[in-house]
Amino acid sequence: MIDSHCHIDMPQFDTDRDEVVARARAAGLTEMLVVGEVDEGEALQRSLRVAEAYGLPVSAGVHPHQARLAGEATWDEIRGLAREGRIVAIGEVGLDFHYDHSPRKTQREVFRRQVRLARDVGLPLVVHTREADLETAAILEQEGAREAGGVIHCFTGGHELARRALALDFLISFSGILAFPRAEVIQEVARDVPEDRLLVETDAPFLAPPPHRGRRNEPAYVVEVARKLASLRGTSQQAIGEAAERNYRRLFRRAQERPGV
Repeated sequence: MIDSHCHIDMPQFDTDRDEVVARARAAGLTEMLVVGEVDEGEALQRSLRVAEAYGLPVSAGVHPHQARLAGEATWDEIRGLAREGRIVAIGEVGLDFHYDHSPRKTQREVFRRQVRLARDVGLPLVVHTREADLETAAILEQEGAREAGGVIHCFTGGHELARRALALDFLISFSGILAFPRAEVIQEVARDVPEDRLLVETDAPFLAPPPHRGRRNEPAYVVEVARKLASLRGTSQQAIGEAAERNYRRLFRRAQERPGV
């Protein structure tokens, strides 16, 4: 079992991070991707420190909420981390038209820049999209994201986004939202995604799945996501875990195999 997207570097875990990682290992997790973000403080450096301390992989990118902060120094820093082999993906990146914490024009420009950066350094993308599915898909198509590869994380879209993402050879990752009430469309997509394209995640500390909903999420709870996905697809939790781990290894293998950048 893997958690393909978590934020255990966040302050919500400062008092018991060791225990959180231990519970994840006890639950059978072999990997957790720490998703790093650029902000106005030390978030990215904190992500790198936490990932290194626990021997975990880490990504780096500018979340659409923080797009207004991106500048040339940002791209130099991320490119440097890729060159040094310290990150396995560019992300999370994308568009968020729900909160609009950064102007939409800026979000679009920064997203495009990061797709091009991922192509340049040979790393896959971790994509966030909220209330912007068609624009997200269009930018990925226009900027040649197939060359980089990647994953639509915490999938909350519909059939059209899934179709276009799969056409780009992207993976689709399901979170605890899959088990929420009124998640019928997401569940329909989850039934149809090919086995070699699915991932599972927690997005911890957010979006805890039932029966933990309302509490802080943590990587061990990815087991509940896999259990729900298995029930929807008429298979076993073990089969989902094994498929997701294979897909995860295949997607992020390019971080080890890419040519010099």
